[in-house]
Amino acid sequence: MTEAKERQTPGGGVEKFGYKQELRRTLGLSDVVLYGVLFMVIIAPHSIYGLVDYQSQGLPTLVYIIGFIAISFTALSYMRMSNRFPIAGSVYSYVQRGINPHVGFISGWLILLDYCISPALLYVMVANWGVMLVPGSPWYVWIIAFVALNTFITIRGITITRGVDIVIFVVEILAVIAFVALGCMFIAGGGGAGAFTVDPIYQPGKIDAHFIAAAISIAALNFLGFDGISTLAEETENPERNIGRGIMIALCIIIVVFIAQTYIAALIQPDWQNIDQDNAFFVGVEMIGGPVFQKIMLVINIVAVGIANIMNAQTAASRLLYSMGRDKTIPSVFGKVHKKFQTPYVGAFFIGGIALVLSLFLDMGELATLVNFGALASFIMLNFAVFWFFVVKEGKRTTFGDIVKYLLCPWVGILILAYVFTGFNALTYTVGVSWLVIGIIVGAVKSRGYKEVPEAFKNLEV
Repeated sequence: MTEAKERQTPGGGVEKFGYKQELRRTLGLSDVVLYGVLFMVIIAPHSIYGLVDYQSQGLPTLVYIIGFIAISFTALSYMRMSNRFPIAGSVYSYVQRGINPHVGFISGWLILLDYCISPALLYVMVANWGVMLVPGSPWYVWIIAFVALNTFITIRGITITRGVDIVIFVVEILAVIAFVALGCMFIAGGGGAGAFTVDPIYQPGKIDAHFIAAAISIAALNFLGFDGISTLAEETENPERNIGRGIMIALCIIIVVFIAQTYIAALIQPDWQNIDQDNAFFVGVEMIGGPVFQKIMLVINIVAVGIANIMNAQTAASRLLYSMGRDKTIPSVFGKVHKKFQTPYVGAFFIGGIALVLSLFLDMGELATLVNFGALASFIMLNFAVFWFFVVKEGKRTTFGDIVKYLLCPWVGILILAYVFTGFNALTYTVGVSWLVIGIIVGAVKSRGYKEVPEAFKNLEV
């Protein structure tokens, strides 16, 4: 069967990987780009801007530029694997196919740690903003309300998710435009730095190898979420082309809006040494637009993170559980699909429940220390899978292009992530390693000592 004919089949090529098309395939390139941009959150710098500005000594925009370059190497690895293996499961499926099913399970298990904890972290963040917006309101009510809403939307289907995404995307863009416009007028009128300088991007004597390394550790993690695009492969038309392109386009859009916001914010408050590390961005918003504009931006953050960001995070997590469940590497109940909505509803309920419990019993600091261990560990495995599959297995090492794409880029990605990995605290290592050990045991039990492979691997054509 030719490639063109494969793409015209109802399964879109999924059958050749040993699966049956069960999810509703309705998304185009623009849909997955929108999903990725909202997953990464256009206004993400708002919540951590003060910390980034202070730790970078007034060079927050440069930090984001360096972080974008660093994470792009891993994004390119996602692009290579999504082109070759356009199936749901993200890093789980890619490492599974690139190396072997057992290593793939471990990578999926590791990123589950990130996918289960990150929604809880976001719920706590939203609840804190909600109490700030409505003083005296019960903190837990904000969490319960948003968990219920996001779980319902996730189960209802990717089509309704797309509609919500479009509305919130427009609101976020308008917020960014308003902030940049008011900020420019404020600076042009003599406020803040009083002039448009390059200080947020470059200052003599501050940029060296240590600064670049620290910048990567600060900013690279702010781009996490691009990987969630790959979980939509079986709901996307022409996924071989659209998933990889969607990842790179979404990242490029995000860095542009990150640069614009952090550059203006730094010029509004140029004295980084005395900045409010917890609420610096919202202090700047009040300076340029008054308390009403500050309230509006706070509401936008609550809606953007509380619905769009968390909804997309739960969608990605439920698709990962679906992919592992249908392979029976975790309980097969996670592989069940809703008959009417064609969504992995069991995984959606599970992620919503886990997020609710974690957010009610752990604070933001505890959750934040745990959220990135699994993601970075699985990203390292993904980059290695690209090298192993294309260079070692397929022998693509004879041309300069092959060497750059399948050897150089993945190993640069591995080295960058390994460096960031060394900066975790003791709690993160303890929980992360414990989670890994549990995964190894679960994998051994489910595969009878790592001897059995999922049904889809027993009669592979690819």
